[in-house]
Amino acid sequence: MDSPPGTPNNIFHLPTSYLPTYPVIGHSYNEHCERRSPIIIDNGSTNLRFGFAAGPQKSCYTSPNVVAKYKERKTNKPLLLFGEAIDAESGARGQARTPWEGDVLLNFDAMENALDYTFLQLGIDTSTIDHPVLMTERLCTPLHSRALTSELMFELYSVPYLTYCIDGIMSLYQNHLPAVASNEQFRASSLVLSFNTASTSVIPVLRGKGILSLAKRIPWGASQSSEYLLKLIQLKYPNFPTRVTTAQTNWMLHNFCEVATDFTGLLRKLQDPLQMRASEIIVQFPFTLPVVEEKTEEELSRMAEKRKEQGRKLQEMAAKTRVEKLLQKETDLQYLLNLKESKGQENKREWTSKLQAEGLDNEAALDEIIKKLEIGLKKARKKEAGEADEAPQEEPSFPLVDVPDADLDEEGIKEKKKQKLMRAGFEARARARREKEREREEKEREERREEDEREMDLGGWSRKLRQEQEALMGKIKDRSRRKAALNDRKSAAAQARMKNIASLAADDRVPKAKKRKGGGEDMFGADDADWAIYRKINTAAPDSDEEDDFSQLQAIEQKLLTFDPTFTNQHTHASIITQRSALMSAFRPSYEEGDIEGNTRIHLNTERWRVPEAYFSPAMAGVDSAGLGEVIQNIIPYFVESRSRVGALDHAEERMGLIRNIFLTGSASKIPGIIPRLRATLQPLLPPGTDIFINHAEDPSLDAWKGMSAYSETDEFRRVGVTKQEYEEYGGERIKSWWGGNWNGGFIPTSKEQQDYEMR
Repeated sequence: MDSPPGTPNNIFHLPTSYLPTYPVIGHSYNEHCERRSPIIIDNGSTNLRFGFAAGPQKSCYTSPNVVAKYKERKTNKPLLLFGEAIDAESGARGQARTPWEGDVLLNFDAMENALDYTFLQLGIDTSTIDHPVLMTERLCTPLHSRALTSELMFELYSVPYLTYCIDGIMSLYQNHLPAVASNEQFRASSLVLSFNTASTSVIPVLRGKGILSLAKRIPWGASQSSEYLLKLIQLKYPNFPTRVTTAQTNWMLHNFCEVATDFTGLLRKLQDPLQMRASEIIVQFPFTLPVVEEKTEEELSRMAEKRKEQGRKLQEMAAKTRVEKLLQKETDLQYLLNLKESKGQENKREWTSKLQAEGLDNEAALDEIIKKLEIGLKKARKKEAGEADEAPQEEPSFPLVDVPDADLDEEGIKEKKKQKLMRAGFEARARARREKEREREEKEREERREEDEREMDLGGWSRKLRQEQEALMGKIKDRSRRKAALNDRKSAAAQARMKNIASLAADDRVPKAKKRKGGGEDMFGADDADWAIYRKINTAAPDSDEEDDFSQLQAIEQKLLTFDPTFTNQHTHASIITQRSALMSAFRPSYEEGDIEGNTRIHLNTERWRVPEAYFSPAMAGVDSAGLGEVIQNIIPYFVESRSRVGALDHAEERMGLIRNIFLTGSASKIPGIIPRLRATLQPLLPPGTDIFINHAEDPSLDAWKGMSAYSETDEFRRVGVTKQEYEEYGGERIKSWWGGNWNGGFIPTSKEQQDYEMR
């Protein structure tokens, strides 16, 4: 998790590989075989912890509780991989399975593979497992899961007897171990919060016994938190170049996430972009920089000289081409002039044939081409010599326009039509020039009038322009809001657009009977407002009104900046938009397209507190369940005296001690800030002045296994297990009633000795 030297303190590099754990070296199996040491199995959703309980050195093996069937590519040999061995084969990860489906044990093929791995790892080389087994199960585990697990243990492995327990209670037992020498009983009272992989359990333990009738289980755990963080990252970075996995988000969850004491207040604080920047954690994903060839100074100078030489050659080629074109034009002009002079030397038919051979209809066309060539040559020579063309353009003449058609032959009539079109174009250009001149004069008069108004009343002029600025900004904002609403097909704007399209398709203005007969006239377009419908339904087309509004807004702001000393750059539309987008920029900073290192970074800011907040408000993550605070609030009335209660509580002091002592266990309980948040949540729910003691397990991950190991050495352990004979008589669903086990399902009748023990 540490950052390499030279990087900021808030940048952490994602580990590219996870080193496997080395198994603990225990004693030989012969020693445990002689003692018939109990086997302790903490069957967790994420990790499987197992080992022998007895011996001078208790050894606990830990392995990911996942199995995969994989066929090796080279030898085509089927392999069965378990735990960390799956990471060694990339192809096996896609076929990995776990015995658990959420918080329920369902995949018993995988469970059998996990138990095989357990007993092989412990070195057991006998055909049966001649050791008592103490195994965890979930709070209120389904009877079907327990029955199949018991069937595996008794039918397949022939264990002598089997005991089930709840991991959260055994973790509390490990942290409040009774003295074995004085034969003391476990009498701790506490409210156990067990943070598991797929759930969180709240178990009241009074005088050493779990009151499971009041226990609650929340369907939110570390796996849901990792998936929730993954979804938030995918929403925040939809085009992230690297695939983000749940294993990576699980690493982020346990290293960077925190529980906020006041989540709402924290969000208000993070509205400041500077505060959000200060609280963010940057996770740098692996990236590969492109290989760039570095050239020497000599090579660079040689390449620059080569480019200059190529430029000179291109310029010479262009000049040569221009000269050739000029010579060609001169040749063509001389040829056409000679053709015109030959009119008097040849008869009319031969001369007309030559004109038609050149693609000319008459002598007027020849004169027009000669005139164009002369003008073009004149311009080209001046451009070649570097002179400016300042000759005024002479007004064209149209001599045939006013001549009656009766006085013209066929060629003259054609020429007259041509001159009419040319005169119409010339007059249109003249009108456009006059209109521009009129607009310029009108603009000058408006500027003079505005200047007089500004000099007479600067405050009124400024207020007027500011009102216009606010109106334009409102129009731009409404237009942007409408565009955003059109992207949501369920919004009112999108539905109105679909209605407009449907109305255009229906077009009920002309009756259908007239349409079939061919009668009726479509009057669409007679009103200019009809064409506005296309703007409403075409969301992709640019809006000309929007461009006009922006240009008008810039002109108004420029005037205010120039003449109003109270109007600064902070009051401009661009500055206001920038201030609003500063928070978004702090939430998700953007990098340039070529910045490979920056584009492979994930900025965690609000997600660091938002994900753990789901433990207290699962609804924010889409889970219909009460949070930890609400669940504890519903349990408190059973342990705290109230004036509304009829009658007094038995063992009132011990009940009050239970609710004042909170015990946290499970890997997720190590998330920073959870103790202050629980204290802030519980303090208003308890009587004023009540002291609250919240304690962590010494080892939240292993204390359940350690507590089971310690309990297996007591005399009571021999009495609470189910033997194979009892399994065959009562079935796999039934268990014996004891303080650390579940209460659901039927109980196996206990002996007189056990009943006396429970009475004590």
